[in-house]
Amino acid sequence: MSFEQLISTASLGDGTKPKYQSIAEDLAQAILNGQVPMGEKLPPQRNLARRLGVTTGTVSRAYAILETQGLATARVGDGTYVRSIEHVPETLQTKDHQAPIDLAHNVAMVGDEATALKVAFDSLSNDAELMLQVLSYQSETGMRRHREAGAQWLQRFGMTGQWSRVMVTHGAQHGLACVLRTIARPGEAVLTESLSYPGLQSLARSMRLQLIGIETDQEGMTPQSLERAAKTFDTKFVYCAPTLHNPTCATMSVQRREEIAAVVRAHGLYVIEDCVHAAIQANPLPALSTWLPEQSFLLSSFSKVLAPGLRVGYIEAAPTWLSKFAASMRADSWMVAPLLPEIATRWIETGEMETLIAQQRKQTTERLAIAHKILRGVEFKTDPEFPLIWVPLPEPWRAGQFAGALRQAGVLVRTADHFGVGRSPAPQSVRISLNAPANIELLEKGLQIFKSVIDNPPVIFMGRTSW
Repeated sequence: MSFEQLISTASLGDGTKPKYQSIAEDLAQAILNGQVPMGEKLPPQRNLARRLGVTTGTVSRAYAILETQGLATARVGDGTYVRSIEHVPETLQTKDHQAPIDLAHNVAMVGDEATALKVAFDSLSNDAELMLQVLSYQSETGMRRHREAGAQWLQRFGMTGQWSRVMVTHGAQHGLACVLRTIARPGEAVLTESLSYPGLQSLARSMRLQLIGIETDQEGMTPQSLERAAKTFDTKFVYCAPTLHNPTCATMSVQRREEIAAVVRAHGLYVIEDCVHAAIQANPLPALSTWLPEQSFLLSSFSKVLAPGLRVGYIEAAPTWLSKFAASMRADSWMVAPLLPEIATRWIETGEMETLIAQQRKQTTERLAIAHKILRGVEFKTDPEFPLIWVPLPEPWRAGQFAGALRQAGVLVRTADHFGVGRSPAPQSVRISLNAPANIELLEKGLQIFKSVIDNPPVIFMGRTSW
């Protein structure tokens, strides 16, 4: 987990202490909790200051505190780096090194994946010819058998089932990189929801692409706002998550998908569709890409619905595009290492994949029931098959202030600005990940703290905040 993903304007605290101190405390907590590895380079002071909207001197003072605490070390001409935990004074570790309850990270829950993996490895070990095959060079687009399994999997989203339209990737993020590096050039714009996937934002920065935030409603991206943007900006690319959008939990109706597809066709756009979270649904709606088979790139993976270490994903697109993506694959990693796709293929072929994801749905149902009970009276949005909750904060709460209060109480959440695109202000909302806590007890405790904090907002008196 990088500092780019961990540190946001929520790190500025609630205004009750200097900004540099709040930033230092947030950085220290990330280091002590093991969320950032030893040796990680802290963001350049100027970059972090610009991102947080503070002065470079403020960030410099925060870094100086980390150095004093033994958490970081400055290298002349090379920046500031995280130090090994053994360098941290024992007094600091015993005082602060208590892991908060994580309701921030979106990670798959633990099921029978390890057992299923052992069975798959045992079966593979009995096939000497196949073992040699998965240790050999393969086509950039993947072994045909793995592509066939991918095509079979993508049929759950209404796709064609044609293996010639499917390419194997190291997960959806890798697939997104392959697509963008092929179709987009530095300086070009990509239209996306006003709150969008942080991984897209990281890629856009590294590729010098401009992201344009599109207005959304309870179903996600609106056709009217997409139409206006398509007329206003010189772009051909749209990235969206029509089903179980992260973080808002929105899902487009069939009618909305038809309306979005009509705008895409009218303006000759290309859609990059993220259906990663949709994989948890037993019967997902047809992908937007089914209306746009020649103008779409469907991305799927198992990281959010099964196990983050199963770095296997698929792109479905017109075959002419796949040959171009292959060049990007060759430049990045030559090919996808066949061993993990072989595991995914076996699970798809035997039905084990469906069984494992059904376990995720069952745990999601259980955790949602707990959330509905504990958070009674709190307005939030979710989906019966989605382990994320989107909470618009009541007045007078502000997202950064609320997240800071929660951190002080020992709970982490994601604020809306973590997903914000462009300069438009993010809503005063937070996302809860019900799948993050390792067990039900931690989940219940975290939600109880959340409820207690949200029910006790600060009092604003003559422009000042008090508690």
